[in-house]
Amino acid sequence: MKPLDLQVNGYAGTDFNSDDLTLDSLHLACTALEEDGVSSILATIITDHIDAMSDRLARIARFREQDDTIHRLIAGFHVEGPFLNDSPGFAGTHPTPPMKPASPDLARRLLDAAQGHLKLLTLAPERDPGFATTRFLTDHNILVAAGHCDPTLDQLRGALDAGLAMFTHLGNGCPVTAHRHDNIIQRALSLDDLPWFSFIPDGIHVPFFALKNYLRLAGIERSIFVTDAIAAARLGPGTFTIGSHEIEVDSDGVAWAANRENFAGSTVTMPQARKNALQHLGMTEQEFSTATAANPRSAIGLS
Repeated sequence: MKPLDLQVNGYAGTDFNSDDLTLDSLHLACTALEEDGVSSILATIITDHIDAMSDRLARIARFREQDDTIHRLIAGFHVEGPFLNDSPGFAGTHPTPPMKPASPDLARRLLDAAQGHLKLLTLAPERDPGFATTRFLTDHNILVAAGHCDPTLDQLRGALDAGLAMFTHLGNGCPVTAHRHDNIIQRALSLDDLPWFSFIPDGIHVPFFALKNYLRLAGIERSIFVTDAIAAARLGPGTFTIGSHEIEVDSDGVAWAANRENFAGSTVTMPQARKNALQHLGMTEQEFSTATAANPRSAIGLS
């Protein structure tokens, strides 16, 4: 079974969040993903003003209906934001001015713009008053994930009761320094009843030794590998974009925000992720397939 990547912001020179995205450039990105052995992805739209995010969702949804390759590769959308924690460290590279508390009405606008293809939405549970948006999305069969967040354990449990089902790229979207025990990573991993955890297996976002610990605690049966790939994936060092923001990719393939304080997505590809899993994480081929194919499909309800 080939990988299904739940978090792809761009690929092979194409930025899915660009307002200049064309059908041809999206086709080329999807072709490159197929060449790299990926069966399908969730195209990821990150934080911006609701109108801009809606326009980007609608554009890709339209292209998806016009091109067989795009239709085949893009199984749906992952919306990451704008209902995130805007505190330093937790916001990561996401722009903070558009961030806002979640509401069912705003979520409905994103849902409508995605034209029935929204599969996953990442939000900060502490920015979802009464967990109303989590309930609303869950009622519409959308997988709701926590990410770029700092909820208390009580807030996490409240979100779970409302339908929270995943944690997005655990170990990232949080400050470099944190309380040694009471931090979001420890709180999340303490949740035995959280169905899914996603991780970026590039050795950069989470060092391999730490990722081995996370996988041991979460269990392969609850783990999902995502690339969080940006337009720089498959390419070398240089300057790229994600939305309106410039990203610098260094000679080691690390994607940085302009301030060099935060990572800005990843340049890892699925073939590289497989190599990392087998060589650095000690995983078997079956375990890698579980984390990249079986579990993502189960999480978003695909056969």
